[in-house]
Amino acid sequence: GIEYIDSYFFNKVEDIRFNSTVGRFVGYTEYGVKNAEAWNSDAGILGQEQAELERFCKHNADIYYSAIRDKT
Repeated sequence: GIEYIDSYFFNKVEDIRFNSTVGRFVGYTEYGVKNAEAWNSDAGILGQEQAELERFCKHNADIYYSAIRDKT
């Protein structure tokens, strides 16, 4: 399967991450936890992240896979 991860860093520290398997944002710092709570409660933001798996990952995976398969 394919997993989409969108991480946000500040000063080389990961503050917050969206993981398509979890389907929500998870905060790793005080700032990240606050944003995760806000972003998870916003249907627009959450829906946009959830849609990236279909829009970006699966679409491009098919392209990359066919390019690799054609070379073998």
